[in-house]
Amino acid sequence: MDNGADYKYMALALELAKKGRPSPNPLVGAVVVKDGKIIGKGYHAKAGEPHAEVNALQGINARGATLYVNLEPCSHYGKTPPCTELIIKSGVKRVVCAMEDPNPLVCGIEELRDNKITVDVGVLQKEAHTLNEKFVKYITTGTPFVTVKCAVSLDGKICCNSGDSKWITSEESRGYARRLRGEYDAILVGINTVVQDNPGLRAEKGKDPVRIILDSTLRIPLNAEVLSDSNVIIATTKRYNKKKKDELEGKALIWVCGTDKVDLRELMKKLGTHKITSVFIEGGSEVNASAVREKIADKFVFFVAPKLITGKKAKTPIGGPGVETMSEAVLLKDLTVKQLHEDILIEAYPDW
Repeated sequence: MDNGADYKYMALALELAKKGRPSPNPLVGAVVVKDGKIIGKGYHAKAGEPHAEVNALQGINARGATLYVNLEPCSHYGKTPPCTELIIKSGVKRVVCAMEDPNPLVCGIEELRDNKITVDVGVLQKEAHTLNEKFVKYITTGTPFVTVKCAVSLDGKICCNSGDSKWITSEESRGYARRLRGEYDAILVGINTVVQDNPGLRAEKGKDPVRIILDSTLRIPLNAEVLSDSNVIIATTKRYNKKKKDELEGKALIWVCGTDKVDLRELMKKLGTHKITSVFIEGGSEVNASAVREKIADKFVFFVAPKLITGKKAKTPIGGPGVETMSEAVLLKDLTVKQLHEDILIEAYPDW
C-alpha cells in the first residue's frame, strides 16, 4: 500500500464529490487507478442519478484496479442498484474508503471483503466526515444539520444604533456567503429580517434552497421579495392571523410549530420528515439566540470585518438574556480561521 498515492487519489475523490448536489444523498466522488494511472473518475451529481462509483467505472476495464471513494459503497437497493454489485463485477481488486457510511442499511465494506476484494478504510477520514457532516447528522438523527451564519464588526456588532447594516463585510465575504447558501437545502430567517431588509434570500444561479421564515403571527408583507416564488415555508404559531393565512395561499406553505413562539426543535423534526437535510440560518440577534438556547445549531460561521461600530444600542449577533456565569458559556471546538480580502472567516462547532 502506497500511503502517498492513497492520500493523493482520495483528495481527488473529495474534490470530485464537491461538484455534486445530491441531497438528501451524501456527496461522493470516486477515482479508479490502474498501473499508477487514473483510468476513470466520477461523482454523484443528483439524487436518483448514477452514483459516483458507477460513473467512475463506466466504459473502462477496471480488472485489477484500485477504486478510491470517500464513502463506503452502498449495498442496498434504493432509487439505483447497489454499487457493490458493479464493483464486484468490474474486477476491481482493492477499494480505499475514507469513511464508513453511517446509514445502518449500508454494509458495503463487509460485502466487498466477502468477495475477496481488499478494503482499506480511514484515508482522509476527518476531511471526508467534514465534507458530509450534513448527511451524517441527518441520517443518524432524522433532523437537519444547522449552521448559524453571522456578519459582525471587530467589536461584535451586527448593525449600527440606527439598525443600518449594509454593509458590514466586504463584497468577497458576501459572495462567499451566497455560495454557502447554495450548499444547504434551506435558508432560515426571522420575520424582522424580512420586514426590515426585504431580502430575496437567493443562492448562486442554478441553486434554489427552500426559504424558511419564522413568523409567529404572519406579519409577512404579501409583496415581500422572498415570496416571489412558492419555494417558501412560513413557520408560525397558533396565534397566526387567519385572514393572512388565506391571503398567503399559493405563495407559501404555512406550518404551525408552537403555541406562542415558533418551536425550533419541532420545526427541525418536521423539516427532517420532508427530507430537508441542512439549514443555513441568517437570522438576526433573537433568531440566533433561539438557535443557541434550543441547542439546534451544529456549526457557527462568523464573517468578521475590520470595523468598529461601537454603541450600547448596536445589536450583537446573539441576543437573548445571556448567561450569568462564565461556566454557562457555550464552548466552541474545531475552529478554523482564514482571511477573505480584509475580513476574517471563523468556523467552529458548539460543544453542547
